[in-house]
Amino acid sequence: MGTGNIDQELVDELESVCRTAVGDELRSITYFTEDEVEQLYLRSDLERTADLVGFAEHEALGFRSQSAYRNTQLGEYEATIRMFENGYLTRVISGDIGVWVTTDPLSMERFEELSTALRSVLEEHSALES
Repeated sequence: MGTGNIDQELVDELESVCRTAVGDELRSITYFTEDEVEQLYLRSDLERTADLVGFAEHEALGFRSQSAYRNTQLGEYEATIRMFENGYLTRVISGDIGVWVTTDPLSMERFEELSTALRSVLEEHSALES
């Protein structure tokens, strides 16, 4: 799958951490910013029918809403998990970049492992870009 303007090393690392955390339950990986969206991986048994732009517009609200969760007794915002009839979407944002990953059903521990790994990769990438 093409990766446009996204650093191939970042693409490879995101796919690696997702495969490690999720295994065969991985459905897709999508990178997004407020201005762009690109699907980095799609499992071969799935059709390329998702409205990525529509998803990205919705998920990009997370760039602005993260501040709403600051200084609460819940602690710092880490990730969003959305449940659907046929799978789950996990969104992680770091700075001005984000990733959402879709999966088959997983245990909460695996969602936590996935979101922690994604955050680590995004934070490391953001630090290198600075």
